[in-house]
Amino acid sequence: MPGVEAIPSWPAFLVAVVLIAASPGPAMALLLRRAALGGFRAAVPTVLGLELGLYVWALLAAAGLAGLVAASEAAFWVLRVVGAGVLCWLGVRALRAAWRERRAGRTAAGTVPTSRRGGWAGFGEGLVVQLANPKAAVFMVAFYPQFVPADRPLFTTTAVLALAQVALETVLYLSLAAGVARAGDWFRRPRVRTWLEGVSGTVLVGLGLRVAVSGR
Repeated sequence: MPGVEAIPSWPAFLVAVVLIAASPGPAMALLLRRAALGGFRAAVPTVLGLELGLYVWALLAAAGLAGLVAASEAAFWVLRVVGAGVLCWLGVRALRAAWRERRAGRTAAGTVPTSRRGGWAGFGEGLVVQLANPKAAVFMVAFYPQFVPADRPLFTTTAVLALAQVALETVLYLSLAAGVARAGDWFRRPRVRTWLEGVSGTVLVGLGLRVAVSGR
């Protein structure tokens, strides 16, 4: 397995990872919603699901399968439809929650479930959102080869780079979730929660529509 000294582009790679992690998108929208409404514990499974999905895409890219998806019109279209559907479904669900709470004029004392079922739901949401993102296939194919030295094995080196990305993003996302969760009591006030559900639902639907109409 290649060591750190075998990959001279580590500094540029880590800077790129930080910029990617900080960019707005489906992962960020999902994470912020879970952390604001459910607290830190509810956000952890979502982060783990997102990062597992990222690592799977990285390995598929190294194996050449992500390249096939990116090059195939049919495969890219199917993944685009699935990804758009998942984001729109999550957005509509949030909008329905906002509508119900607005009509009721109050919010239940509970938050987003932090039970085992709620944790698995958050993990599944993160994993599916990442795996159903067609842009991830295109991105992975273009991103990792830039940092793999010509004399290093592609698959093994990509796996190491992806593991570093997963570790760094996990720390960054969990830190962000912890910061958001500290204001959890404010976010879970009835009016604020209704507003947040509506905004996050609108953002997720908008991202889904963008995925549906965007090209490569």
